Amino acid sequence: MRVLRLALAALATGGAAQVVFAHDPGLLDARVTQESVAQTICRQGYADTVAPPFDQTMALKARMLAARGIDADDGVGYALDRRVPIVLGGSPNATANFDLLPWGGHAGARRRSLLTVRLKRCVCAGRMTLAQAQAAITGNWIREYDRLTRMDCGGAADETTSASRDEG
Repeated sequence: MRVLRLALAALATGGAAQVVFAHDPGLLDARVTQESVAQTICRQGYADTVAPPFDQTMALKARMLAARGIDADDGVGYALDRRVPIVLGGSPNATANFDLLPWGGHAGARRRSLLTVRLKRCVCAGRMTLAQAQAAITGNWIREYDRLTRMDCGGAADETTSASRDEG
């Protein structure tokens, strides 16, 4: 069975625990573990060192748009998103780790990217485990967005970063 159902973590939410079941292990990068976060995802520029070349990811985006019947001209409205972002231990290359999300909106890539930055900051500050962050981003992140983005994990509350600075 290719898909292993792994309980990533119980993510505390107001006293109740939410267990998120996720992924095929191929979605995760074996180099990134709780023990290695300081040398991997918490190291500035890490995502740039492991991400596939831009032209390779854009070719994948074009194939995914075509497979979904989305005209290439409308592709600018979609982000090629990773289900488990690189900066949260996601596989940089696994095709199964990629998805298309609209850029804007309540469930869009911009919003998810902001949450990814916050979760990475929390992992690197030791306020959340890697498994908890992975559970948060692969679980119902839309419902939990407001609570998770208000977590105090260092850095300015309104601080954002560019994709080239490990946004995901």
